Amino acid sequence: MRIKCLFSKEQISRRVKELAVQISHDYSGTNELLVLCVLNGSMFFAADLLRELHTPCQLNCIKACANESGKVELCYGADINVSGKDILLIEDIVDSGITLKSIVDIYQKQRPNSIKVCTFLDKKSRRIEDVQADYAGFEIDGKFVVGYGMDYNGKYRELPYVGYIIS
Repeated sequence: MRIKCLFSKEQISRRVKELAVQISHDYSGTNELLVLCVLNGSMFFAADLLRELHTPCQLNCIKACANESGKVELCYGADINVSGKDILLIEDIVDSGITLKSIVDIYQKQRPNSIKVCTFLDKKSRRIEDVQADYAGFEIDGKFVVGYGMDYNGKYRELPYVGYIIS
């Protein structure tokens, strides 16, 4: 199995810095931003992004899981109180939008001040739910990607770049 590079370490670094500038500007008047990192794939992206932000923030991690009926629930992070707070959800990929919509709906019930989404990769062509990322690193087509936190059967998360598998 070979992996073809889609975004290099340098391209990723440059784009993360650009996103951080935009987010820092948009939240410049905020006392504290609550960042929710969606595990596991977005860990690398969230860590790099937070190091570049110039906005006071608090970080928590959450994990979404499908229950037996297929409904998406939070299996980690459901106890985080977001009421009255400015929330930035950090995702690795927004694909169908099903998981993201469920997460946003769960937290909207607590009446946060705002919820915005920052995704590293945006697969708009595969959207099922009507959700949009407020900030997106790169838009990609339907390729299955690995690296920079994203995996294939638990492998390739450690790659410093994003690539796709060629058989």
